[in-house]
Amino acid sequence: MKRHSLAIAALVVVSALALTACGSSKKANSTTTATTSSSTNVAGTITFDGVWSGAEAAAFQSVINGFHAKYPKVTVKYKSVGDNLPTVLSTAIAGGRPPDMADIAQPGLIQQFVDKGALKPIEYARSAIAANFAPAWLKLGTYSGKLYGVVFKASNKSLVWYNAHAFQAAGVTSPASWTQLLADAKTLKSSGVPAYSIGGSDGWTLTDLFENIYLRQAGLAKYQALSAHKIKWTDPSVTTALKTMAQVIGDTGNLAGGTSGAVQTDFPTSVNNVFQNPPKAAMVFEGDFVPGSATVKAKAGTDYGVFPFPSIGGSAPAVEVGGDNLVAFRDTPAIQAFVKYLATPQAAEAWAKRGGFATGNHNVPASTYPDAISRSNASAVSKATSIVFDMSDQQPGSFGATVGQGEWGIFQTFLRNPSNVSGVQQQLEASATAAYKKGK
Repeated sequence: MKRHSLAIAALVVVSALALTACGSSKKANSTTTATTSSSTNVAGTITFDGVWSGAEAAAFQSVINGFHAKYPKVTVKYKSVGDNLPTVLSTAIAGGRPPDMADIAQPGLIQQFVDKGALKPIEYARSAIAANFAPAWLKLGTYSGKLYGVVFKASNKSLVWYNAHAFQAAGVTSPASWTQLLADAKTLKSSGVPAYSIGGSDGWTLTDLFENIYLRQAGLAKYQALSAHKIKWTDPSVTTALKTMAQVIGDTGNLAGGTSGAVQTDFPTSVNNVFQNPPKAAMVFEGDFVPGSATVKAKAGTDYGVFPFPSIGGSAPAVEVGGDNLVAFRDTPAIQAFVKYLATPQAAEAWAKRGGFATGNHNVPASTYPDAISRSNASAVSKATSIVFDMSDQQPGSFGATVGQGEWGIFQTFLRNPSNVSGVQQQLEASATAAYKKGK
C-alpha cells in the first residue's frame, strides 16, 4: 500500500525531529464500554475494504471491537484487498456494488470518486473531527467544498530505521546529511553488513524515497508543481533527484540481495532484513509504521533505532506524513455512528497502544504509545499544522497508485537500471500525460 502512503499522505514542513519521549498536557477520556440508549438503537452491518493486512488488520480490528462494545447491534466486516484497492474499488463502483466504507490513501482517487458521485459526504462528523483535530486535518478530508473523509491514521514517512547492533559494530551514528549517510553506508559495508534494504517489489516504497529526496533538493514550490504536473517529469530538477536516488539503489553491492533481491523484496521483508539479529541490512527508508510491519522480534532502542531523513545540500528539515482517509459510499445510521467514532481519541488509542501508528488527533495522550520512539514520531504528526498532500497520492490513480504501472512500475524499472535516468524521466512524463488526459 502506498502508506499511508499511505498513504492520505501529506507533506509537512516542521522543525527537526527530536527522537525523545514527548509528553502531553492533554488527556483524553478513558474508553468506556457502557452503552447508551441511542447506541443500542443503532443497528446494521458495515462492509469495509482496506489496505491493512496482518498485524495492521488485527490492530484495526481492535478499533472495530471498541466500536462494537459501544454499538453492540452494529457489525463491521473488514476485508483487506492490499495494494490493489484502487482497482478493486473502481471495478466495484462500475458494477454498482462498492463496499459501505473504504480506506483510501490517494486524494486523487477520492476526488475521482467524488466527481462520479460515488461517495457520500460526512458533514455529520464535522464537529466530532473539529473537536479532536487541527483545521488542517479537516481540510485533508474536504473535496469540492464538502467533507468526505476522516484522516484516521497518519504516519511520519521521512524516517530511516537502522539496526542498532550493526551501527555499533561499524562505529557509525545517525547521519544528519546525505553526504554522511553515503559515507556511513560504505563503512557499514566494510564491516560486513549491506547498508540498505529496499522493498522494491512494492513500488510505493520507491516513490516515497524519491519524494523525500526531491523535496529536499528541489524545494517545496517545485514539489507542489510536480505534484500537480505543472512542470514535466523531464525537468532538470527531476534529473538531479533521480541521480541522487541512484547513489543508493545503484550501489548494488550494498543492497540486501543485490539489485535482483531488492526487486523481489516486499516491504515487510525489507523491514525484517534490518530488524532481525544478525541483520541482512543496516537501514531501511520508510515511515513510522515500520515497527508494526516487522514479523521478527526486536526491541526499540536496543535492537533498532530511527533518525530523520537526512538533509541534502543543507536543506531545511522536512517531514512527509502519510495517512489513510476513511470514506463512505453509503449513508446509514450505522455508518454515521462508525465515522463519528473514528474521530474520537478512544478509537485511535486502540491502535496507538500497539505501535506503528500516529494520528492528527491531538487528544490522544502521549502515554498511549508503547515506547519513546513511537511517542516522538506521533508527536511530529499530531502537532503538524501546515500540510499538503504527498506527491504520488495527488496523481491520477493510474499514474500514482496502481500496482505494476505508472510511477510504481516505472520506479521499479529504475531500480533495475539506475543509470537510465533520461529514459525513466521520459517514461514518467508519458505515463503522467496519459493519466491526466484520461483524468484517472
